[in-house]
Amino acid sequence: MEDLRANLLADPYFKGVSSIQPESKKTALAFHAKDDVPEVRREVFHLLTRHDLRFFAVIRDKRKLLQYVRQRNERDATYRYHPNELYDYLVRRLFKTLLHKDDEYYIYFAKRGKADRTAALREALETARRRFSVQWGITCDAPINVIASTPPACAGLQAVDYFLWALQRLYEHREDRYVELLWPAFKLVNDLDDTRQAKYGVYYSQKKPLTLAALEDLPGI
Repeated sequence: MEDLRANLLADPYFKGVSSIQPESKKTALAFHAKDDVPEVRREVFHLLTRHDLRFFAVIRDKRKLLQYVRQRNERDATYRYHPNELYDYLVRRLFKTLLHKDDEYYIYFAKRGKADRTAALREALETARRRFSVQWGITCDAPINVIASTPPACAGLQAVDYFLWALQRLYEHREDRYVELLWPAFKLVNDLDDTRQAKYGVYYSQKKPLTLAALEDLPGI
C-alpha cells in the first residue's frame, strides 16, 4: 500500500488531482474508495487481487433497522437508538465463528469518534466466542488483542474499505463488477435482512456467489 501510494504521488499524471495532494488529507494519507479518483481505485483493486486475502462481512438494511427502532419505541418510549448498539451487534455476528482456530488474535478496528471503545469491542468479541462455545462445545482461550487504529496507520483498514465500497456499489447502485473482481477473496457474506428464504438471513460464499441475480427480487434493489 505504501509503495503504491508513493508511486502515485510521484506520478506527474496526478499532479493536478486535488485528492492526491497532501493538503487534502485524502489519498496522500490513505486509500479511501469514496475519495480516490477512478485511476487510483483501479490501481488499488489491482493490488488487492494480487494478494491472498480473506474477507468476511455482515450486512444490514438500515430501513429494517429503522423499523426495529420504531417498534422498540412503541414498547418503550424511553428507548433511544445509538450507533454503538448496532456496531457491537455486528461485531458479535461477524466474529462468531472465527475465534476458535488460532493461538492468538490481533483485531484492528477503525477509531470511531473520540471515545475509547476498546473494552466494549473486546467484550463483544468475548461474547461471540462464549456463545459459539455454548452452541458447538468448542472452547478456546487464545488471547484477543484489540487495537483501535486509523486507515493511514493500518493498511488492512484501507483494504477493508475497498471491499465494503464494492459491496455498497452492488447493493445501492447495481454495479457488480467490483464485487466480481474481488470475489475470490470473499469467504462469507451474511445478509441479515434478506429473509426471503430464512429468518436468519442468507449466506453468500464461493459456492453461492453474491451477484445481481441473487438480489433480483430483494426489495429496494
